[in-house]
This record gives sequence, C-alpha cells and structure tokens, in this order.
Amino acid sequence: MGIQVFVLGLLIGSFLNVCIYRIPRDESIVVPGSHCIVCMNKLRAIDLIPVLSYLFLGRKCRFCKTKIGLRYTIVELLTGLVFLLLFNKYGYGIDFTIYIILMSILIVIGFIDYDHMIIPDQLVFVATMIGVLVVLYNKKFPMYIYGTDSWYSPFLGVIIGSGSLLIISLVGMAIYRGQEVMGMGDVKIFIPIGLFLGAKMTAVTLFLSILVGAIISILLIVWGYKSIKSHIPFGPFIVIGTFVSLVWGWDLYDLWYEFVFAM
Repeated sequence: MGIQVFVLGLLIGSFLNVCIYRIPRDESIVVPGSHCIVCMNKLRAIDLIPVLSYLFLGRKCRFCKTKIGLRYTIVELLTGLVFLLLFNKYGYGIDFTIYIILMSILIVIGFIDYDHMIIPDQLVFVATMIGVLVVLYNKKFPMYIYGTDSWYSPFLGVIIGSGSLLIISLVGMAIYRGQEVMGMGDVKIFIPIGLFLGAKMTAVTLFLSILVGAIISILLIVWGYKSIKSHIPFGPFIVIGTFVSLVWGWDLYDLWYEFVFAM
C-alpha cells in the first residue's frame, strides 16, 4: 500500500507544479492543458509521467529542447515522501485524507512564497473552508491530532497562531517605523492551520516554524547568501513546522511537558 500512496503523491505533486507556476500569474490551473512554457506545445501523456519523463527526456522539452528545471521533480518527490510519511503515521482513512489535502495546499503555498514572497489569498480561503469542514467533522468523529482537547481547540489554535504572528507584525512595524517584518499572508495561513491542528499542535507548529526559520536564516547570513536586511520568506518554514507537527507533534509535546514538570 505504501508504494501506491507514494505514486499517488508523485501524481499529485505533478499537479501541484502546475498550481505553483500558474496561481501567482493569475492563470487557470485547468485550461489550457499541460504545455511547455517556452514553445507552448501541448505535452503528451508520456511526457507527464512524474520523475520518469524528466529522466527519459534527458531533462529537456521534447519539442524545443529547452532544459527542464530540477525543481519540478523535487516537488513531485517531496509530495510523494510527505504522503508516504503521513500514511505510515495515520494509515488509510479520513485523518490521512484530511492531512494530505492540507499538506498539498501548504506545499503550493511554500514554493509560491519562496518564489514570489506572497501567499495567495485564494489558497488561504480554500484551506480555511476545508478547515471549517474538518472542525464540523471532528465534533462527531474526534481526530488524533486534536488529542483530548475541547471543542473550541481549533478556534484557540487560530488565536495562538494568527494572533501571535499579528502581534509580532504590529510590534515590528512600530519598531521599524512602518516597515513590514511579518507578511499578512503568514498571519492568515495560520487560520486554516489552527482549524486543522487545534490549539496544542498549532502552538508546536508556531514554535517549530520560528525555530527552523531562525536557524536557517542565521546560517544563510553566516554563509553570505543573505544579509541582515534581506527579506526571507516565512511560508516555507511554516510548511515544515506543520508537517513535523502532523507526524511527530505529540511526541515533541509530550517531551516538552515531561521536561517542564520534571523541573
């Protein structure tokens, strides 16, 4: 079953590549069909096999021989791996389905934010609407990620995630005289994350996102790729934090809880 899930992830990852490229350009993700962005020739089914087509075509377009970026394959493999790890954690069921939907949307958001420094509102809106359905579903069939939290846990999660980043944004603007230090897209994306994960796992996600973001940002500055004044997109770190929380969040929370009460 794991192989089928991984292959499903590869296929979904191929579609996510379309979303990553077209959504920031306000293009339809449905029409026209898949085509070379250079010569505009329509791609055949054999050209759309995840990973394999990239290798068999020699990493070039069949028609114009333009080099195909490795990023497309990375997104496909990343999505396949994410699906596989979530399947190993939750097995086949509604929880697994809900979380691969969330991660698929977040993968698109992460790469768009990396490329364009924006988090599209339409993706936040779609994720939020699905998150509301998740909350309604959880009232009848409690989900693992919420633990034993109360019914209001998802809404508290929204306050913890979006509220904390909003405060950071406002304080930063006050200190730096109106200069934005935290994009509103980062604030908004924690609305669906809070609904999907609940209060405790949203708190874990927020902590991990800030921690990973700080470590990577410091390394980029030390290695000379960025300066202190550089703008570094926070979205990819939120994606990483959310995924880690989905797979290992409760283990990390239990370790923290034992550490605090053992002091």
